[in-house]
Amino acid sequence: MYRSNVLVCGGTGCTSSNSEQIIERLREEIKAKGLEKEVNVVRTGCFGLCALGPIMIVYPEGSFYSMVTPDDVPEIVEEHLLKGRIVTRLLYQETVVDDRTVKSLNHTPFYEKQMRIALRNCGVINPEVIDEYIAQDGYQALGKVLTEMTPQEVIDCILKSGLRGRGGAGFPTGRKWSFAAANQADQKYVCCNADEGDPGAFMDRSVLEGDPHSVIEAMAIAGYAIGATQGYIYIRAEYPIAVQRLKIAIGQAREYGLLGKNIFDSGFDFDIDIRLGAGAFVCGEETALMTSIEGKRGEPRVRPPFPAVKGLFGKPTVLNNVETYANIPQIILKGPEWFSSIGTEKSKGTKVFALGGKIKHTGLVEVPMGTTLREIVEEIGGGVPNGHTFKAAQTGGPSGGCIPAEHLDVPIDYDNLIAIGSMMGSGGLIVMDDTTCMVDIAKFFLEFTVDESCGKCTPCRVGTRRLLEILEKITSGNGTLEDIDRLEKLCHYIKENALCGLGQTAPNPVLSTLRYFRDEYIAHVTDKVCPAGACKALTNYYILEDQCRGCTLCARNCPVGAISGTVKKPHVIDRSKCIKCGACMEKCRFGAIVKK
Repeated sequence: MYRSNVLVCGGTGCTSSNSEQIIERLREEIKAKGLEKEVNVVRTGCFGLCALGPIMIVYPEGSFYSMVTPDDVPEIVEEHLLKGRIVTRLLYQETVVDDRTVKSLNHTPFYEKQMRIALRNCGVINPEVIDEYIAQDGYQALGKVLTEMTPQEVIDCILKSGLRGRGGAGFPTGRKWSFAAANQADQKYVCCNADEGDPGAFMDRSVLEGDPHSVIEAMAIAGYAIGATQGYIYIRAEYPIAVQRLKIAIGQAREYGLLGKNIFDSGFDFDIDIRLGAGAFVCGEETALMTSIEGKRGEPRVRPPFPAVKGLFGKPTVLNNVETYANIPQIILKGPEWFSSIGTEKSKGTKVFALGGKIKHTGLVEVPMGTTLREIVEEIGGGVPNGHTFKAAQTGGPSGGCIPAEHLDVPIDYDNLIAIGSMMGSGGLIVMDDTTCMVDIAKFFLEFTVDESCGKCTPCRVGTRRLLEILEKITSGNGTLEDIDRLEKLCHYIKENALCGLGQTAPNPVLSTLRYFRDEYIAHVTDKVCPAGACKALTNYYILEDQCRGCTLCARNCPVGAISGTVKKPHVIDRSKCIKCGACMEKCRFGAIVKK
């Protein structure tokens, strides 16, 4: 029995900031102080507050150390673990009461409005040790369904819970399972979509890095419910930590008899294999994903037939994403009424968001459905930094839309987001401030979609490229009002005629920015200016005479010699030479340079 447990984040974000070196140094220092029998070091998954990584929490005190470096470790071991004195300079300040007292994370602004169901074990257990998952009620749900419930009772439970798919449009999970169960076949499959491709999204990766057994257990439950014996997890090859932990978890589950033949002596057989994706965004679409698992080029198929009838290898198949599966064990253990009591009337439970962009506390948050965007941005996320104001939030990635400030108080759920021109998607939430050009944002997402289109259907292959060309024309200062009309008409044509969800939703960022920020489009084409100062072709830098001190710092840092003037006299920018790099504005100490 250890007197202290030191939890260190081993998620991708903290690993990239040297958390592995921190863990190694911890073990070295603990051994050097003779504390190896008293202090346990645990590598966990993501704690959520990525902006402050690498993160370390020491229990039982609950001291939350943030932005820790390997060089901080000797002090933590000497002062805290040996002498019992908390190192206050490294604490997350929201947890500090006084020099010897810290308050619970649950009472800090970032965590107090969260409700962690899918993320319940992330940052709590070592994801590479199955016994730690079992200690958190792991595999009890699988044991319950195999020994106490019929397949139909499992499906009914998921139906009653109101759980909807967390990967996109929000199709009811129980209905999907019931369709697959109703189709008789000699072989059925359960697939997990871990091909998380939205820019700024890292929810599924974090669940797999921090709690892989929850997905394995849920897939086995799904297999029992529909009569499948084989599962596949389709995961991005760009997620090496998640892949490695999945491999370890699957091996441990097989060793414990929780995967394979005759699980819990019930006569039920189920196993899982991993398939690595090659980074194609279109393989997040269910039929393209299954085509890729089959070893073919990842292209979508015409539907119907739907996967529940004819899916992987032509057999009935259930496909859900990582977050959807992560909810299943808790629904089975706590009951559908418990889950359906959370959220809104038509959107039950919680939703995980990857909070990024112009926000103080970037990270991973899980909130009840119906939480407002304002609560997420201003209270949990800490608001927009550096004195700027909130302008919009992009949800749903390239398939979603922009939510303007006027809708900050709209409760976030599937139906409300669609009503205001966006969508839930997988859960990426990118915050934009007043320095963001909404035309440029639409162009950014179109560039992504054009690059990721599989090219199978003309509306997507050609149509999205035409959209991008028009946006490039507008942001370069060569657009016309007619281009805006063409842009809108083409968006509707693509939505109505594209083969799969990628093409059908690709125009959403354009349509939502046209809906709420049309004035910015008009300014680009009529006034030839970018109101946000983000489009280089429409932006110029000016030196304010009354504020310039003539320090020459701007001139000395201009890479093309576009700034002239004498010492202690106002300087001037030659715009014919200026390449609009912004170096002058960045170096000016007196706020004398502006762009407009």
